Amino acid sequence: MQPRHTSDDTRRAREFEAYVAGAGGRLLHTATLLTAEAHGDNPRARRLLTLALARTYACWDRLHGEDPYDHTRQHLATRFARGAWHHHGGLLRSRSRPAGPLAALTPQERLVLVIRLYEGVDGEQTAALLGLPVERVRTVFNRAMANVLRPAPRPAPPVGGVKAVPS
Repeated sequence: MQPRHTSDDTRRAREFEAYVAGAGGRLLHTATLLTAEAHGDNPRARRLLTLALARTYACWDRLHGEDPYDHTRQHLATRFARGAWHHHGGLLRSRSRPAGPLAALTPQERLVLVIRLYEGVDGEQTAALLGLPVERVRTVFNRAMANVLRPAPRPAPPVGGVKAVPS
C-alpha cells in the first residue's frame, strides 16, 4: 500500500498535466501576444508562461474551486507587467525589438488589448487585475485599438528612382 501523500501527489500531478494539456496552447499564444514575439520564436513568452504555470502548480491544492486558467492568466499578466515595469525604470516599454503582430504597441497597450480582446475580460475586471483605474484601462484600450486598426503610415518609396533630398 502506498503512503497517502504519494497518491495525492500523483493525482495532483495528473490533474495539473491535464490542465496544461488543455490550456497550455492558448496560454502560450497569450504570452506570445504579450511579448510580441514571432509565433515560432518566442523564448520570452515560453519563460513567462513557465513561471506562471509554476505559480499555479504551487497553489494547485489551494485553488478550492477557483478556475486555474484565470489564476494562471492573472500571474501571466502581472508577471509581464512587473517585468516590463522593473526593467525599464518605471516605464512600461519593451526591452527588445518585438517582431509579432502587436509589435507597434507599447507593452501596456499590448497587455490591455490582449486581456480585453483575446482573453475576453471586461474593462472593470482588467482594471482590477492590473491595479489601474477603469478609465485608464479604457483609454489605453482605445489607443491600442486605434494603433492596430490605423497604423502609422510608412514613408512612400521614391518615385522613378529619384531619391528625396533632405531639407
